Amino acid sequence: MAWERRAERPAIGFAEVRVAGEEDQGPAQGDTPMSGAAARRHGGLMARYLLHHRHEPDECGVVFASFKGHHSPLRHRPTLASCRTGGHAIWWTVEADSEADALRLLPYYVAERTTITRVSEVQIP
Repeated sequence: MAWERRAERPAIGFAEVRVAGEEDQGPAQGDTPMSGAAARRHGGLMARYLLHHRHEPDECGVVFASFKGHHSPLRHRPTLASCRTGGHAIWWTVEADSEADALRLLPYYVAERTTITRVSEVQIP
């Protein structure tokens, strides 16, 4: 899975986050890949979270409209949702420094109706 690094803390109060989107180009030419420990020391690894939002069928318009007034790197990016098939849930996978930072990516109305789970990738045999 490719990740895009966003560092928007100074302007809008977000911690550094990564959201699904564009392909990671890897280390710059001449750079060596960091070990896990070195990357953590340089802030390269963050926790990954699954955000699971649920709402009622009559709340779809409010949920989507609430993003218009909330600056977030999650805007204008595809994600999974079940609204069109009657499920009325939306899922995002994000990387953030904390659960609170991950939830701040969402408008208050959406975050209040969202559960958060720390996740990691596994290899399925």
